[in-house]
Amino acid sequence: MKKIIKYILWALLAIVVIYTFIFLYQKSRPVQKKYAIEEAVTANVEKRTVATGKVEPRNEILIKPQMSGIISDVYKEAGDVVKTGDIIAKIQVIPDMVSLSSAESRLNRARLALDQTAKNFERDKKLYESNVISKEEFEKSQLQYDNDKEELKSAQDNLSLVRDGVSASRRTATNTLIRSTIDGTILDVPVKVGNSVIQSNNFNDGTTIAAVADMGDMLFVGKVDETEVGKIKIGMPMDISIGALQDVKLNAILEYVAPKGVEESGAIMFEMKAAVSIPDTIFIRAGYSANANILLDKTENVLTIPESCVEFSNDSAFVYKLIKEEPQEFQKEPIQIGLSDGMKIEVKSGLSEKDKIRGTEIIAKK
Repeated sequence: MKKIIKYILWALLAIVVIYTFIFLYQKSRPVQKKYAIEEAVTANVEKRTVATGKVEPRNEILIKPQMSGIISDVYKEAGDVVKTGDIIAKIQVIPDMVSLSSAESRLNRARLALDQTAKNFERDKKLYESNVISKEEFEKSQLQYDNDKEELKSAQDNLSLVRDGVSASRRTATNTLIRSTIDGTILDVPVKVGNSVIQSNNFNDGTTIAAVADMGDMLFVGKVDETEVGKIKIGMPMDISIGALQDVKLNAILEYVAPKGVEESGAIMFEMKAAVSIPDTIFIRAGYSANANILLDKTENVLTIPESCVEFSNDSAFVYKLIKEEPQEFQKEPIQIGLSDGMKIEVKSGLSEKDKIRGTEIIAKK
């Protein structure tokens, strides 16, 4: 029995030793690296950059009242298309008591002055007809009478404007009706009936009654990084993609690049604006977020390889050219590179079309 146990132990020890040798042998065997093979082909290379921003009208006009008061009626709402002169809202005038009192006082003084001038004029007219006074004296009296009539009319108009916002002599000309100053689409009407509004003056911008813009003249307004701003120029074409309209691509032409950058999150950004061409079949809302794909440079029908195949050492670039397929053998070849789009890169010299080079690594054991 003891001999059997002894033989079993020796057998187990032998198995362990043999397994150890096999394991160490397998570990010591070299691992053969295998690579995907890429081919140099003729293609176009486009270098592009992307700017983020939004689409907005070129000119957005804020309609403000010419007098203070309370909104009594609102005739338009956001989204309505208006023409120049269309009424958007109406104001009920709440006259300033000091101005109202001054206007009433001016009217009373004008009436008193006209009454006295009218009496003088009638008296001088009879004296002139009787050849008692000269024509010159009569004309002076007539001129004063005419002036006082005009002053009374002006005082009446002033009181009407202060009290009602409407000229007494021109009932069609009124500041109480807020009209659109351009043709376009109403983007916003921030007031409601009952809101108090104030007119624009030297000390206040005034209350905005409505924002109106021409939605057919839109701009892409975005920002580009300082590393790319030197590569873009006025007049460059770009493609605009809008987040809300997934399948829509719009053409645009760069019109403006800011001369001064602004720091944002540690990077210097420059504002840019581009005129967007919008087909009649597409409606673009103001404020849509958008991306501008800008073509910085382009080469056509050039020899290209995947950029991942290129290795760099100091200022030199090189690839590994396939010289034997099984087992794989490669030869290090220096190349001169050109334009890159991030995926493929132009090869100016060092390779020929259909040349095969080392690609990404595939690890396999014999």
